[in-house]
Amino acid sequence: MKGEKDPNEFARPLEPSPRSQAPSSRWERLARLSLLAPKVLPVALEGAKRAVGVSRSEQQERLARQRTYENAKKAGTALLKTLGEMKGLPMKLGQMFSYIDGLAPPGYEDKVQRLLQQLRDKAPPLSPEAAEKMIWQEFGVGPERLFRHWEPVPFAAASIGQVHRAMTRRGDEVAVKVQYPGIDKAVENDLKSLSMLEVVLAPLSRQYQSKETLREITEVFLAELDYGLEAENMDRFRQLCADLPAVVIPHVYHSLSTRRVLTAQRLGGMGYEQFRATASQAQRDAAGVTLWTFMMRNLLVHGVLYADPHPGNYRFLEDGRIGFLDFGCVKVLPTAMAQGLKDYMAAVMDANWPEFDRLCHEFMGMAPGDKASWDLYRSYAIELMMPIATHSTYEYTPESAKEAVQYLVRGHRKLIKEAEGGPKLPTPMHMPFDLTFVNRLQWGLASILGGLRTKARFRQITEPWVRAKLESPL
Repeated sequence: MKGEKDPNEFARPLEPSPRSQAPSSRWERLARLSLLAPKVLPVALEGAKRAVGVSRSEQQERLARQRTYENAKKAGTALLKTLGEMKGLPMKLGQMFSYIDGLAPPGYEDKVQRLLQQLRDKAPPLSPEAAEKMIWQEFGVGPERLFRHWEPVPFAAASIGQVHRAMTRRGDEVAVKVQYPGIDKAVENDLKSLSMLEVVLAPLSRQYQSKETLREITEVFLAELDYGLEAENMDRFRQLCADLPAVVIPHVYHSLSTRRVLTAQRLGGMGYEQFRATASQAQRDAAGVTLWTFMMRNLLVHGVLYADPHPGNYRFLEDGRIGFLDFGCVKVLPTAMAQGLKDYMAAVMDANWPEFDRLCHEFMGMAPGDKASWDLYRSYAIELMMPIATHSTYEYTPESAKEAVQYLVRGHRKLIKEAEGGPKLPTPMHMPFDLTFVNRLQWGLASILGGLRTKARFRQITEPWVRAKLESPL
């Protein structure tokens, strides 16, 4: 009908890239991002105005919505193309925005997520020659010599590599992840650019300890560039999950893998979006429990964090099992951090609020001297723990996942507005740097389970792991 807005116009399909290498120069990457600013800034400013509750007349609000809608269409197309072609850290951030509820501008969550979903499902691959070049560099022969069958067009493209179907000389069907040429330099330059931003914002970054947090992020992201480490992580997780029949970790073909090429068993099944659209409630509940078990048991029993929970990393198999992919972003927590996390959760389960308050201060870094900030962060922590605090069945929903982010946004907005003598940032909580990626898991898992609308007695599932003695991660 004339005048109706196309719900898919924010998600036009991406075109394949003819490039043989993602842009890797620091200044070229900064220049590409800077070209996005005129398109993205108006949408971001409107989102900020809505977040702080700017007062408008009805006519002003209507005009603002129409203007933002038009700006968002232009920004969406540019954002998707740029992030998809840049790969690396910008694409990884785009993927994160595509599934963690509550991060997108208010009123545009669904459109932004549908748009950026292409970065995890249909990102533009590089040319077939790019993968062939990398395989020649790593093995000294081309893919047609290395494999019985090789598909030059990848079936998936991610932030630092693309994945090709192949068949080994023995006849095994495999997925071959090939790193983009030059992506290691591109990621290093992205992280240097973040460091430069941290220097520019030094006073604020010191208050919020962003330098230390950035160091933690840098260490984990740089480790993702080594597919040899990822292969080791897959072997480790397969051993840790050997007694979990619903969990499938692909077998690694080490003789066909290097630092920049990873060959693993190819899994069938369906992706997250197809599964949640077609599965019954019972199937979604069972899948949600498997996802929760895989991530939380490894964290609480072994201190190993699977820190990249985005939807593209799962294959839902016909028999109810779930295949887990992409083990590049993994962190082994120091023993003291892992035990502190268990104690923190146990205090909530026991309703031992004096102990909980002690851990909020000494372990999570909340400042009791600033009562307003203390009350906000403490209540937020309890809100996040609700799935394991209640003895009843807890249902994850998209709304509850969004609330996990928006609760904190609303609280900060209130504190800024009520500050005496003008706006003032709340006293930050200085959470241990080793737990930086726990937040990513926490928000990501809530969004994944919210999309499935999983219902379960999470406390009953989780409590034995919280009470158990910490075991070696192998």
